Amino acid sequence: MEQCTEQEVQRMLPLVSAQRREQALRYKHTLGQFCCLKSWLMLKEGLEVMGYGLRDWKYNEHGKPFIEGGPHFSISHCKQGIAVAVDEKPIGIDIEAIRHADEELIKRTMNEAERELVNDGMSALERDRAFIRLWTQKEAVVKMQGTGIQSFEQVQKILEIGDWKLETFEKANYIYSIAYE
Repeated sequence: MEQCTEQEVQRMLPLVSAQRREQALRYKHTLGQFCCLKSWLMLKEGLEVMGYGLRDWKYNEHGKPFIEGGPHFSISHCKQGIAVAVDEKPIGIDIEAIRHADEELIKRTMNEAERELVNDGMSALERDRAFIRLWTQKEAVVKMQGTGIQSFEQVQKILEIGDWKLETFEKANYIYSIAYE
């Protein structure tokens, strides 16, 4: 992430859509702005290699970008992590840094079985990892579905239903999950 500078953010801003530019500038810190812009440009470049451009992009009713008749894609970023996924079928990806899992957040976002799993006699670090694993899985699924998070009730039930596959990986201090058909 040595490229993460204010100058690089300024260079990338005119290269993205107005919507993405606005989204990136909502981040208060250069690192958030950089990751937001860089992930979009990585996706854009990959799709252009496949013959698709910004003119082909549309948005569903929940704001998820898509290409009609084209490949499915998903992006995610956090701190110093960027993840981009492209596939022929619906796909969702989420990446998160391993961090403290707040008890109130666990209660709001996890169902009873998941809360038991996260709190089952684990050390604090194991508990945080277990929460982030479940959280990235949930985010990846809603991104694949194109719905986004609509309510805490929805979030609690996401992993209980559906005909999709999930893969979760850990690298350095990050966990990322991919949901696909």
